[in-house]
Amino acid sequence: MNSASEPAAPYPEPARQAVYQAIAERRDMRTGFLPDPVDDAVLTRVLEAAHRAPSVGLTQPWDFIVIRDPQRRARIGALADRQRAVYAETLTAPRAAAFDRLKVEAIREAPVNIAVTCDPTRGGRNPLGRHAQPRTAHYSVACAVQNLWLAARAEGLGVGWVSFFDERELADELGLPGHVDVVAYLCVGHVAEFPPAPQLALTGWARRRPLAWAVHDERYGRRALPGEDTMDLIEQTIAAIRPLDRDAMRDARDHQARLTKPPGSLGVLEEVSVQLAGLAGTCPPPVPEPAAVAVFAADHGVHAQGVTPWPQEVTAQMVANFLADGAVVNAFAAQVGAEVSVVDVGVARDLDPAPGLLPRKVAYGTADMTAGPAMTAEQSRRAVETGIEVARDLVAAGARCLLTGDMGIANTTASAALVAAFTGRPPEQVTGRGTGIDDATHARKIGVVRTALARHGLDGGDGAAARDPLAALAAVGGLEHAALAGFLLGAAALRVPVVLDGVIAGAAALVAAALCPDALSACVAGHRSAEPGHSATVAHLGLRPLVDLELRLGEGTGALLALPLVQGAVRVLHRVATFDAAGVSGKDAAPTARPPHGDDGDEE
Repeated sequence: MNSASEPAAPYPEPARQAVYQAIAERRDMRTGFLPDPVDDAVLTRVLEAAHRAPSVGLTQPWDFIVIRDPQRRARIGALADRQRAVYAETLTAPRAAAFDRLKVEAIREAPVNIAVTCDPTRGGRNPLGRHAQPRTAHYSVACAVQNLWLAARAEGLGVGWVSFFDERELADELGLPGHVDVVAYLCVGHVAEFPPAPQLALTGWARRRPLAWAVHDERYGRRALPGEDTMDLIEQTIAAIRPLDRDAMRDARDHQARLTKPPGSLGVLEEVSVQLAGLAGTCPPPVPEPAAVAVFAADHGVHAQGVTPWPQEVTAQMVANFLADGAVVNAFAAQVGAEVSVVDVGVARDLDPAPGLLPRKVAYGTADMTAGPAMTAEQSRRAVETGIEVARDLVAAGARCLLTGDMGIANTTASAALVAAFTGRPPEQVTGRGTGIDDATHARKIGVVRTALARHGLDGGDGAAARDPLAALAAVGGLEHAALAGFLLGAAALRVPVVLDGVIAGAAALVAAALCPDALSACVAGHRSAEPGHSATVAHLGLRPLVDLELRLGEGTGALLALPLVQGAVRVLHRVATFDAAGVSGKDAAPTARPPHGDDGDEE
């Protein structure tokens, strides 16, 4: 027996490695189940491992229903089929096509199904540990499921967790009392092999998040692995951004030159394909889909200066409209197959939870930038970090292209201030009419921008903003600008393309580029806004907008209209034949026949 000063001994090395091996090789199995029966003794050992899981107050709130009957499994499989179809209806076209190729359950194929239930009343009135945390009963059952899963892997059995159910329909089929919940429905059996990685990762549906993204020191937001210094998320993200891969860009240009079209005939789209090859580090680069647009929403204290006739309440009302699928961004997103998420980074009121809403509020709007800084330094940094995290989460969830969106009454005023500060242009050249203000309001808006710049020492055209971009952002920017800047940095660090919308995204790009010029390697200017500050922005950044339709709505609408162009630019590299492959003569070959489209037309 160890003395009090000696820690308990770890497992011997072989046993310790076996534990970690079972954890590392555990898989959610949906395919490859064999019809071989599962030995009763083996199944009992697996259930015993599950039954040894920790539970709140030692209540052991779980029960296990073992299901072998083929007819019952067929009925349960039909329940899952129906819910699968319901889920598929909620997906965008690219996601639906990918989902159609996924097998998500093996209810009929696996020889054994196990339903794991939770009785949250077990243990009587007030079991130890459940008084303040009533949901711990369900958490305890999750521990039992994990024990079962790991024991099954050690026994060479595959397990697949099925969640495509209406819970009460499944409960009725299983004869459960009304107070008992289904926590997990598992398919268990021998399998032909265990894949090297989770199926969703292998198919590209999602990516595993690195551990460093998930570990916090002492309090949420202080990221650090054990024994390491606390990580600065912004600095870490910037450090991960690299220039475009020149070899991949060269390969893309060479490939473009061999395609069955005249060199350069696709104009700017050819350069987009080269840029995205350089970003991905390979030619051809991945087709940028599925795509996800993040609409960052926030309010602005400068609204009090009368820069817009629209009431501030419209920000929250439009967020509700986005979530109800009733805005232009929703219509355009549905057309091009993009997913819409709304990020509350600074709306001036509390918002009710809703599907598609990411509650990431840093503050209830900014302060009036004419009276003082719009944000504190801490608020500005937190908003940038929020944007980084949203980019990370969307990419981890499977997005291969990100699009910027925004919502915030008076945000064009803050945008004009940022554009003037970073480009050195005078306020009257970069301050537009936003939602369509009259001459008097426009003049007032220009004056407000000039006052704010002077107050914060950003009106000298001496590069003060570029020298300390976070300070300039805090002085005159908005919470959505800060989050969008982080969003761009996060995308660039992950080498995922991001399509920029209009002047709000452009102002954020100025901040991101000042923090890390190579962040622009991930950016494609979706359109040219009618706002004058946007033309100044894209000129300053050296970006070429793909669409020019005099749009000034925001929300991500211009980026969404440009998305098919970005995707088409890459698809050309994937799908268009080369001259050699198609048996088509190049322009330098000896002529043998008249070209199919005329003498020397644009297409040949």
